[in-house]
Amino acid sequence: MSMGVEMLLAAQQQGVFSDLELAFVRFVARVESNASEGLLVAAALAVRATRQGNVCVALDEVAGNELFVDDDSGYTLPEFSTWSGELQKSTVVGEPGEFCPLILDGTRLYLHRYWQYEQDFAKGLQGLGQGLLPVDNERLQPALAQLFPGQEEGVLDCQRLAATVAAYRNLCIISGGPGTGKTYTVVKLLALLQELAAPESLRIGLVAPTGKAAGRLQESIRAAKGQLDLSAEILARIPEETATIHRLLGARMGSPYFRHHRQNPLPLDLLVVDEASMIDLALIAKLVDALPKNARLVLLGDKDQLASVEAGSVLGDICSGKDNNGFSEEFAARLARGGFVGLPTGIGGSLADSIVLLEKSYRFDTAGSIGKLAQAVNAGDSEATTAILRDREHGDLALHGWQEEGSLAQLKETARAGFAAYLAATNPQEALTAFNRFRILCAHRRGRFGVEGMNEWVEGVLAEAGLISRDSYWYRGRPVMITRNHPVLHLYNGDIGITMSDESGRLRVFFAGADGGVRSFAPARIPEHETAFAVTVHKSQGSEFESVALLLPEKPSPVLSRELVYTAITRAKKRFSLWGDEPILRAAIAKRVSRASGLRELLWGEGALG
Repeated sequence: MSMGVEMLLAAQQQGVFSDLELAFVRFVARVESNASEGLLVAAALAVRATRQGNVCVALDEVAGNELFVDDDSGYTLPEFSTWSGELQKSTVVGEPGEFCPLILDGTRLYLHRYWQYEQDFAKGLQGLGQGLLPVDNERLQPALAQLFPGQEEGVLDCQRLAATVAAYRNLCIISGGPGTGKTYTVVKLLALLQELAAPESLRIGLVAPTGKAAGRLQESIRAAKGQLDLSAEILARIPEETATIHRLLGARMGSPYFRHHRQNPLPLDLLVVDEASMIDLALIAKLVDALPKNARLVLLGDKDQLASVEAGSVLGDICSGKDNNGFSEEFAARLARGGFVGLPTGIGGSLADSIVLLEKSYRFDTAGSIGKLAQAVNAGDSEATTAILRDREHGDLALHGWQEEGSLAQLKETARAGFAAYLAATNPQEALTAFNRFRILCAHRRGRFGVEGMNEWVEGVLAEAGLISRDSYWYRGRPVMITRNHPVLHLYNGDIGITMSDESGRLRVFFAGADGGVRSFAPARIPEHETAFAVTVHKSQGSEFESVALLLPEKPSPVLSRELVYTAITRAKKRFSLWGDEPILRAAIAKRVSRASGLRELLWGEGALG
């Protein structure tokens, strides 16, 4: 065994590397028999980077740092110039464009497939973003006036702007915080594009990254269609059926490849993708690759939310070069002819011309308590955040430090009150509706205040209050969240069901149905799942609740970030409470998620889209 592999085994014992990293290192050592220690540790870091959500490892940022230290040994990473020269001599490390297990692109080291995903996605987005589409202005303006009536003088209607941009461009990215009407906007956008395409009809696909998000998209589209005063013909052309991205692409069991790809594109003219912030680089690269030539793509999401669990922060990178609704001078002039005067200019490139930021929240007043709190967190202002939470004038907000007397008792009362309504429900539909009014969100899965610990604790609290009876694994009132997709049963990761007795007294697990009703299953048929009184903030994305309780850990954690706190706050419509000590909260707000990738540079740097 080489000295390098022995060192990495020591690093594994210190928790620095996993079995996955060590397996790749052994592969590299077999391919290059005289592999240096620097090469082996770089290979391990490249794998670890993707496991931690990064697309690559920024060698210049980690060079010279201590990898691990213990009583007997330690290892310090080489200086960048030495390390880079060492890697360039290796047969397993290639330059951009070469086919090697590892790619060194400037200061970034990639696993080859992630370098390729990044390149393919950037080129695909570039192809979509280029050029303007021919639009009949005599048809466009009346259609916009019908869909967006009552435009105020001097007030920018961002929803109308988004629809107009989508009419002119194959690519439209709509980013907005919770309640800014992203789905409502896209339904009007679809109506506009169908009107402009008449008498032809566009083939439209509607997708989201998870089954839960796809279900919410379907509900939102149905609700929005019911509020629009449009002809039956146009409404009929706006689809309601949604799917997960995996289902649309045609996932193959046990394979990373899909049925639809560049050689077998999707049969679509327009694809709408909701909750784009949750999509990892590999999946969105494959999705864009499967779009037919000249197809339109609309991405919806919140650039400030948590990024995907897997590698990449795609929506954040896409929107990173734009912080207002400014456009290139050429495109701003075209928009001015449609009534959008005074838009900022000077932002160059077709990507900037494809992005619209929705600014007004319809879920909660941005000047109200929750809106102010979300803005303070997003701005990284921990002083304002804690002041707002502590201000007694904001009765819909609360901050409870773990060190404060009575905080745990208050949490117990909050849990009892939050879950009592659904447990008193007499039918499944009522129970599902009531359950979704309140949720406990956790930063971690494990630990005293993580999902696993809190679910067990809440069960005890409710049993002590006589609200549930835990006499078996399945009990009346048990809420469960599906953790693995089961396409045959149409149950998907993130779906939540409530255990109740049916008319014959047998326990069944009831889930919301696509038609607005409920579906039930015998407990034995439920696929992989977990109790769902508490869920992670990541799992809550795409959901909204009347009241949210966020629990932070007692000690600092690398999981905590500004994006995590912001995402949790913006799940709440009416009430938000936070349990955690102020130093931990302040540290979380001060930390922004920064994922290593080259996508931002490819999209916004010199020679990028434009």
